[in-house]
Amino acid sequence: MRRIAIAAVLLVGIIGIGGFAQTDARSAGAGQHPVLINTCLISKDVRTLAAFYRQILKAEPQFDNGNYVEFRTGVGVLAIFDAAAQEKYIPGSVIGGANRSVVLEFRVDDVDAEYARLQGVVKDWVKPPTTQPWGTRSIYFRDPDGNLVDFFAVAKARVN
Repeated sequence: MRRIAIAAVLLVGIIGIGGFAQTDARSAGAGQHPVLINTCLISKDVRTLAAFYRQILKAEPQFDNGNYVEFRTGVGVLAIFDAAAQEKYIPGSVIGGANRSVVLEFRVDDVDAEYARLQGVVKDWVKPPTTQPWGTRSIYFRDPDGNLVDFFAVAKARVN
């Protein structure tokens, strides 16, 4: 299935839908750097992808109009938008199914517990629980559209 993860900047034409328009615009005021507030996955199967993220994030979408779904993550929004609708609003702006360069990273409390919990949900595991050289413990897997997802936590110091 074709999909691509894009920043909300490309969704200017649909700013009025969902909670996206409700984001605090003051955080990107004069003299400040841009603030990433929304990542949107473009999908040909919004329902399947939304059901997957509902399970892995343990959250109900805060907005769902059938072709656009939003999950509030505490820091930003993970949105899912229908590929056909995206083409209607901004023709030629995305090429679904071509993403192999973005990783969606979610901080969790316990990577190993999440790995055990997601065994019946995730079909495509990329890397089992591993302590990374940069000090995090991570699991990597793909969502139903093939997007790479990382659940990570700061690695606990080992007692010798």
